[in-house]
Amino acid sequence: MTPNRRRMTTNKTLLIGLACLLALISISRAVNAQEMGGHHHTIPDPTSAMALDPDGQDWAVARLKKSPRHQEWQKVQNGKREINSFIVYPEVKNKATAVVVIHEIFGMSDWVQSLTDQLAEAGYIAIAPDLLSGMGPNGGGTSDVTTKGTNAVGQAIRDLPPDQITSDLNAVADYVSKLPAANGKVVVAGFCWGGSQTFRFATNRPSLKAAFVFYGSAPVTGPQGSQTIDKAALAKIGAPVYGFYAGNDARIDATIPSTIDAMKELQKPYDPVTYDGAGHGFMRAGEAPEPKAPEASGNKEADDKAAADYQTKLTAFKANQKARAEAWTKWKAIMQKI
Repeated sequence: MTPNRRRMTTNKTLLIGLACLLALISISRAVNAQEMGGHHHTIPDPTSAMALDPDGQDWAVARLKKSPRHQEWQKVQNGKREINSFIVYPEVKNKATAVVVIHEIFGMSDWVQSLTDQLAEAGYIAIAPDLLSGMGPNGGGTSDVTTKGTNAVGQAIRDLPPDQITSDLNAVADYVSKLPAANGKVVVAGFCWGGSQTFRFATNRPSLKAAFVFYGSAPVTGPQGSQTIDKAALAKIGAPVYGFYAGNDARIDATIPSTIDAMKELQKPYDPVTYDGAGHGFMRAGEAPEPKAPEASGNKEADDKAAADYQTKLTAFKANQKARAEAWTKWKAIMQKI
Protein backbone atom coordinates (compact mmCIF):
# COMPACT_ATOMS: atom_id res chain seq x y z
CA MET A 1 0.00 0.00 0.00
CA THR A 2 1.36 3.41 -0.96
CA PRO A 3 1.94 6.05 1.73
CA ASN A 4 -0.86 8.24 0.32
CA ARG A 5 -3.35 5.37 0.31
CA ARG A 6 -2.28 4.43 3.84
CA ARG A 7 -2.89 8.04 5.05
CA MET A 8 -6.30 8.10 3.33
CA THR A 9 -7.28 4.83 4.99
CA THR A 10 -6.15 6.11 8.38
CA ASN A 11 -8.05 9.38 7.97
CA LYS A 12 -11.15 7.50 6.86
CA THR A 13 -10.91 5.28 9.94
CA LEU A 14 -10.56 8.30 12.19
CA LEU A 15 -13.57 9.98 10.60
CA ILE A 16 -15.67 6.86 11.02
CA GLY A 17 -14.58 6.59 14.66
CA LEU A 18 -15.39 10.25 15.27
CA ALA A 19 -18.80 9.82 13.66
CA CYS A 20 -19.52 6.81 15.87
CA LEU A 21 -18.43 8.74 18.95
CA LEU A 22 -20.70 11.66 18.06
CA ALA A 23 -23.56 9.27 17.45
CA LEU A 24 -23.05 7.66 20.84
CA ILE A 25 -22.98 11.08 22.51
CA SER A 26 -26.17 12.05 20.69
CA ILE A 27 -27.91 8.83 21.73
CA SER A 28 -26.72 9.27 25.31
CA ARG A 29 -28.09 12.82 25.41
CA ALA A 30 -31.39 11.67 23.95
CA VAL A 31 -31.71 8.90 26.52
CA ASN A 32 -30.80 11.24 29.36
CA ALA A 33 -33.28 13.84 28.13
CA GLN A 34 -35.96 11.20 27.87
CA GLU A 35 -35.23 9.95 31.38
CA MET A 36 -35.21 13.48 32.75
CA GLY A 37 -38.45 14.19 31.00
CA GLY A 38 -39.95 11.07 32.49
CA HIS A 39 -38.82 12.07 35.96
CA HIS A 40 -40.16 15.57 35.40
CA HIS A 41 -43.62 14.25 34.61
CA THR A 42 -43.70 12.12 37.75
CA ILE A 43 -42.99 15.02 40.10
CA PRO A 44 -46.29 15.89 41.87
CA ASP A 45 -47.59 19.35 41.13
CA PRO A 46 -47.51 21.38 44.37
CA THR A 47 -51.12 22.38 43.67
CA SER A 48 -52.29 18.79 43.28
CA ALA A 49 -53.99 16.63 45.90
CA MET A 50 -51.37 13.94 45.23
CA ALA A 51 -48.60 16.31 46.33
CA LEU A 52 -50.28 16.66 49.72
CA ASP A 53 -51.52 13.06 49.89
CA PRO A 54 -48.70 11.13 48.17
CA ASP A 55 -50.38 7.82 49.00
CA GLY A 56 -53.68 8.98 47.51
CA GLN A 57 -57.03 9.30 49.26
CA ASP A 58 -58.06 5.65 49.40
CA TRP A 59 -58.91 6.19 53.05
CA ALA A 60 -61.54 8.76 52.03
CA VAL A 61 -62.95 6.44 49.37
CA ALA A 62 -63.18 3.60 51.89
CA ARG A 63 -65.10 5.79 54.31
CA LEU A 64 -67.54 6.83 51.60
CA LYS A 65 -68.21 3.23 50.61
CA LYS A 66 -69.08 2.31 54.21
CA SER A 67 -71.58 5.15 54.56
CA PRO A 68 -75.22 4.07 54.92
CA ARG A 69 -76.48 7.50 53.84
CA HIS A 70 -78.06 8.31 50.50
CA GLN A 71 -75.48 9.85 48.18
CA GLU A 72 -76.14 11.10 44.66
CA TRP A 73 -74.77 13.28 41.90
CA GLN A 74 -77.12 16.05 40.80
CA LYS A 75 -76.70 18.40 37.84
CA VAL A 76 -77.77 21.82 39.12
CA GLN A 77 -78.88 24.19 36.39
CA ASN A 78 -77.36 27.68 36.19
CA GLY A 79 -78.65 29.17 32.97
CA LYS A 80 -76.94 27.17 30.23
CA ARG A 81 -74.42 25.74 32.67
CA GLU A 82 -74.82 22.51 34.60
CA ILE A 83 -72.95 22.22 37.88
CA ASN A 84 -72.29 18.60 38.74
CA SER A 85 -72.83 18.41 42.50
CA PHE A 86 -72.37 15.68 45.09
CA ILE A 87 -75.19 15.64 47.62
CA VAL A 88 -75.68 13.52 50.73
CA TYR A 89 -78.84 13.32 52.85
CA PRO A 90 -78.90 12.82 56.62
CA GLU A 91 -80.91 10.09 58.30
CA VAL A 92 -83.13 12.42 60.35
CA LYS A 93 -86.83 12.80 61.00
CA ASN A 94 -87.17 16.57 60.58
CA LYS A 95 -86.23 18.89 57.74
CA ALA A 96 -82.56 19.82 57.87
CA THR A 97 -80.29 22.83 57.37
CA ALA A 98 -78.21 22.66 54.19
CA VAL A 99 -74.44 23.11 53.90
CA VAL A 100 -72.83 24.18 50.63
CA VAL A 101 -69.26 22.82 50.62
CA ILE A 102 -66.67 24.67 48.51
CA HIS A 103 -63.74 22.45 47.57
CA GLU A 104 -60.03 23.17 47.82
CA ILE A 105 -57.91 24.28 44.87
CA PHE A 106 -57.59 20.56 44.08
CA GLY A 107 -61.16 20.46 42.81
CA MET A 108 -63.67 17.71 43.50
CA SER A 109 -61.51 15.27 45.46
CA ASP A 110 -62.43 12.09 47.29
CA TRP A 111 -61.84 13.88 50.58
CA VAL A 112 -64.36 16.62 49.71
CA GLN A 113 -66.96 13.95 49.05
CA SER A 114 -66.08 12.20 52.31
CA LEU A 115 -66.42 15.45 54.26
CA THR A 116 -69.79 16.06 52.61
CA ASP A 117 -70.91 12.66 53.84
CA GLN A 118 -69.65 13.45 57.35
CA LEU A 119 -71.78 16.59 57.42
CA ALA A 120 -74.80 14.47 56.51
CA GLU A 121 -73.84 12.09 59.29
CA ALA A 122 -73.99 15.08 61.66
CA GLY A 123 -77.58 15.74 60.54
CA TYR A 124 -77.33 18.17 57.63
CA ILE A 125 -78.06 18.07 53.92
CA ALA A 126 -74.64 18.63 52.39
CA ILE A 127 -73.92 19.51 48.79
CA ALA A 128 -70.49 19.97 47.17
CA PRO A 129 -70.52 21.50 43.68
CA ASP A 130 -67.68 20.76 41.27
CA LEU A 131 -66.93 24.33 40.24
CA LEU A 132 -64.89 23.00 37.32
CA SER A 133 -68.03 21.50 35.78
CA GLY A 134 -67.95 21.97 32.03
CA MET A 135 -64.38 23.31 32.10
CA GLY A 136 -62.66 20.10 30.95
CA PRO A 137 -61.52 19.43 27.36
CA ASN A 138 -64.48 17.06 26.89
CA GLY A 139 -66.97 19.23 28.75
CA GLY A 140 -66.48 17.44 32.07
CA GLY A 141 -65.35 18.63 35.47
CA THR A 142 -62.36 18.02 37.74
CA SER A 143 -61.59 14.48 36.54
CA ASP A 144 -61.77 15.64 32.93
CA VAL A 145 -59.50 18.64 33.57
CA THR A 146 -56.84 16.35 35.08
CA THR A 147 -56.36 14.73 31.65
CA LYS A 148 -54.71 17.97 30.52
CA GLY A 149 -51.75 17.51 32.89
CA THR A 150 -50.66 17.66 36.50
CA ASN A 151 -50.93 21.46 36.71
CA ALA A 152 -54.30 21.62 34.98
CA VAL A 153 -56.71 21.57 37.93
CA GLY A 154 -55.00 24.29 39.97
CA GLN A 155 -54.61 26.50 36.91
CA ALA A 156 -58.19 25.95 35.78
CA ILE A 157 -59.50 26.93 39.21
CA ARG A 158 -57.36 30.07 39.25
CA ASP A 159 -58.79 30.98 35.84
CA LEU A 160 -62.44 30.61 36.87
CA PRO A 161 -64.36 33.88 36.32
CA PRO A 162 -65.43 35.30 39.71
CA ASP A 163 -68.94 36.05 38.46
CA GLN A 164 -69.31 32.45 37.30
CA ILE A 165 -68.24 31.16 40.71
CA THR A 166 -70.83 33.38 42.40
CA SER A 167 -73.65 32.42 40.05
CA ASP A 168 -72.79 28.71 40.34
CA LEU A 169 -72.83 28.90 44.14
CA ASN A 170 -76.08 30.85 44.13
CA ALA A 171 -77.68 28.25 41.87
CA VAL A 172 -76.54 25.44 44.16
CA ALA A 173 -77.71 27.30 47.29
CA ASP A 174 -81.09 27.98 45.68
CA TYR A 175 -81.42 24.34 44.64
CA VAL A 176 -80.57 22.82 48.01
CA SER A 177 -82.69 25.29 50.00
CA LYS A 178 -85.81 24.23 48.08
CA LEU A 179 -85.43 20.49 48.50
CA PRO A 180 -88.41 18.85 50.22
CA ALA A 181 -86.11 17.58 52.99
CA ALA A 182 -84.58 21.03 53.61
CA ASN A 183 -85.76 23.63 56.13
CA GLY A 184 -84.69 26.55 53.93
CA LYS A 185 -81.63 27.51 55.98
CA VAL A 186 -78.31 27.50 54.10
CA VAL A 187 -74.76 27.86 55.39
CA VAL A 188 -71.52 27.71 53.42
CA ALA A 189 -68.17 26.15 54.28
CA GLY A 190 -64.96 26.06 52.28
CA PHE A 191 -61.34 25.01 52.54
CA CYS A 192 -58.11 26.57 51.27
CA TRP A 193 -59.13 28.26 48.00
CA GLY A 194 -62.66 27.32 48.96
CA GLY A 195 -62.20 29.08 52.29
CA SER A 196 -61.48 32.36 50.53
CA GLN A 197 -64.43 31.75 48.20
CA THR A 198 -66.62 31.13 51.25
CA PHE A 199 -65.71 34.55 52.64
CA ARG A 200 -66.37 36.07 49.24
CA PHE A 201 -69.70 34.26 48.80
CA ALA A 202 -70.86 35.63 52.15
CA THR A 203 -70.48 39.11 50.65
CA ASN A 204 -72.69 38.11 47.72
CA ARG A 205 -75.45 36.22 49.54
CA PRO A 206 -76.57 38.06 52.71
CA SER A 207 -79.30 35.45 53.33
CA LEU A 208 -76.76 32.83 54.41
CA LYS A 209 -77.12 31.77 58.03
CA ALA A 210 -73.36 31.35 58.57
CA ALA A 211 -70.05 31.16 56.72
CA PHE A 212 -67.32 28.76 57.88
CA VAL A 213 -63.95 29.82 56.49
CA PHE A 214 -61.19 27.22 56.79
CA TYR A 215 -57.72 28.72 56.22
CA GLY A 216 -59.00 31.21 53.65
CA SER A 217 -58.67 34.99 53.42
CA ALA A 218 -61.14 37.85 53.19
CA PRO A 219 -61.82 39.64 49.87
CA VAL A 220 -59.25 42.28 48.97
CA THR A 221 -59.17 45.22 46.60
CA GLY A 222 -56.51 47.31 44.88
CA PRO A 223 -53.54 46.61 42.59
CA GLN A 224 -51.39 43.53 43.06
CA GLY A 225 -48.77 44.10 45.74
CA SER A 226 -50.70 46.81 47.57
CA GLN A 227 -54.05 45.18 48.16
CA THR A 228 -56.18 45.96 51.19
CA ILE A 229 -59.25 44.38 52.76
CA ASP A 230 -62.32 45.14 50.65
CA LYS A 231 -64.51 46.85 53.25
CA ALA A 232 -67.18 47.68 50.69
CA ALA A 233 -67.61 43.96 50.04
CA LEU A 234 -67.51 43.01 53.72
CA ALA A 235 -70.22 45.58 54.44
CA LYS A 236 -72.65 43.39 52.45
CA ILE A 237 -72.21 40.36 54.72
CA GLY A 238 -75.39 39.37 56.51
CA ALA A 239 -74.20 36.23 58.29
CA PRO A 240 -71.69 35.57 61.06
CA VAL A 241 -68.31 34.44 59.75
CA TYR A 242 -66.33 31.79 61.60
CA GLY A 243 -62.63 31.43 60.78
CA PHE A 244 -60.54 28.31 61.37
CA TYR A 245 -56.81 28.85 60.90
CA ALA A 246 -53.52 26.96 61.26
CA GLY A 247 -50.70 28.20 63.46
CA ASN A 248 -48.11 27.21 60.85
CA ASP A 249 -49.68 29.11 57.96
CA ALA A 250 -48.04 32.54 57.89
CA ARG A 251 -49.38 33.47 54.43
CA ILE A 252 -53.02 33.26 55.53
CA ASP A 253 -52.44 34.20 59.17
CA ALA A 254 -50.96 37.53 58.08
CA THR A 255 -54.41 38.54 56.82
CA ILE A 256 -56.26 37.85 60.08
CA PRO A 257 -55.47 41.08 62.05
CA SER A 258 -56.64 43.40 59.26
CA THR A 259 -59.73 41.24 58.77
CA ILE A 260 -60.55 41.45 62.47
CA ASP A 261 -60.18 45.25 62.37
CA ALA A 262 -62.34 45.62 59.26
CA MET A 263 -65.11 43.34 60.51
CA LYS A 264 -65.09 45.08 63.90
CA GLU A 265 -65.28 48.50 62.24
CA LEU A 266 -68.23 47.32 60.13
CA GLN A 267 -69.85 45.66 63.16
CA LYS A 268 -69.93 42.29 61.43
CA PRO A 269 -69.68 39.09 63.52
CA TYR A 270 -66.31 37.43 62.95
CA ASP A 271 -64.99 34.66 65.18
CA PRO A 272 -61.49 33.46 64.21
CA VAL A 273 -59.62 30.69 66.00
CA THR A 274 -56.06 29.55 65.31
CA TYR A 275 -54.77 26.07 66.11
CA ASP A 276 -51.12 26.07 67.20
CA GLY A 277 -48.85 23.59 65.44
CA ALA A 278 -51.35 22.81 62.68
CA GLY A 279 -50.56 23.38 59.03
CA HIS A 280 -52.59 24.67 56.10
CA GLY A 281 -55.09 22.00 55.10
CA PHE A 282 -55.37 20.46 58.57
CA MET A 283 -59.00 19.40 58.10
CA ARG A 284 -57.90 16.97 55.42
CA ALA A 285 -54.41 16.21 56.71
CA GLY A 286 -55.86 15.47 60.17
CA GLU A 287 -57.93 12.65 58.68
CA ALA A 288 -55.21 11.03 56.58
CA PRO A 289 -53.51 7.86 57.89
CA GLU A 290 -50.71 8.28 60.41
CA PRO A 291 -47.22 8.29 58.85
CA LYS A 292 -45.49 4.93 58.90
CA ALA A 293 -42.21 4.47 60.74
CA PRO A 294 -39.29 3.76 58.39
CA GLU A 295 -37.64 0.37 58.25
CA ALA A 296 -33.94 0.17 59.07
CA SER A 297 -31.71 -0.16 56.04
CA GLY A 298 -28.43 -0.76 57.83
CA ASN A 299 -27.00 2.56 56.66
CA LYS A 300 -26.70 4.63 59.84
CA GLU A 301 -26.65 8.00 58.11
CA ALA A 302 -29.67 7.16 55.97
CA ASP A 303 -31.52 5.58 58.88
CA ASP A 304 -30.91 8.58 61.14
CA LYS A 305 -32.24 10.92 58.47
CA ALA A 306 -35.28 8.73 57.87
CA ALA A 307 -35.98 8.60 61.60
CA ALA A 308 -35.71 12.40 61.90
CA ASP A 309 -37.99 12.91 58.90
CA TYR A 310 -40.50 10.49 60.38
CA GLN A 311 -40.58 12.35 63.69
CA THR A 312 -41.17 15.63 61.86
CA LYS A 313 -44.05 14.13 59.89
CA LEU A 314 -45.48 12.48 63.00
CA THR A 315 -45.41 15.75 64.97
CA ALA A 316 -47.16 17.58 62.13
CA PHE A 317 -49.72 14.80 61.78
CA LYS A 318 -50.61 14.84 65.48
CA ALA A 319 -50.97 18.63 65.44
CA ASN A 320 -53.21 18.47 62.37
CA GLN A 321 -55.24 15.64 63.87
CA LYS A 322 -55.78 17.59 67.09
CA ALA A 323 -56.71 20.77 65.21
CA ARG A 324 -59.12 18.86 62.99
CA ALA A 325 -60.86 17.27 65.98
CA GLU A 326 -61.22 20.58 67.82
CA ALA A 327 -62.39 22.46 64.72
CA TRP A 328 -64.93 19.75 63.88
CA THR A 329 -66.34 19.88 67.43
CA LYS A 330 -66.59 23.67 67.33
CA TRP A 331 -68.16 23.63 63.86
CA LYS A 332 -70.87 21.15 64.84
CA ALA A 333 -71.63 23.02 68.07
CA ILE A 334 -72.24 26.23 66.11
CA MET A 335 -74.34 24.41 63.53
CA GLN A 336 -76.63 23.02 66.22
CA LYS A 337 -77.61 26.57 67.20
CA ILE A 338 -78.57 27.65 63.65
